[in-house]
Amino acid sequence: MPYAEDTRVPVARTRAEIEAVLTKYGADQFVSGWTEEEAAIGFRIAGRQITIKLPIDPKMSEQKKRSRWRALFLIIKSKLVAIDSGITTLEREFLADVRMYDGRTVYEWAKPSIDKMYLEGKMPPLLPSGPKDI
Repeated sequence: MPYAEDTRVPVARTRAEIEAVLTKYGADQFVSGWTEEEAAIGFRIAGRQITIKLPIDPKMSEQKKRSRWRALFLIIKSKLVAIDSGITTLEREFLADVRMYDGRTVYEWAKPSIDKMYLEGKMPPLLPSGPKDI
């Protein structure tokens, strides 16, 4: 059974709850937006720019969208509580979603190298191969 599959909480309210919990735990910037294929939130916390994308199928029902947003809220709140409790760190929990200076997230930057490493069975080079990788 999908999480919150029967939720009646509108997406806008969940988005506001996400913003509120981020603010409570120290975020000093928040933005959200959407396209036909994905929604995204961005925030700054502890000097780090974080972007989390939420895939949305254009054919997805409003109920499924509400459920997906509730799951996103649960993930974010759980991470922030664990960080606040000293169980983990901000960097560990949000590393994949840290926005780099070129606009990509760490996940978007690292995924091709990780895929290649597993496909080829060897580690990628420690240093960039040339100026295009810098």
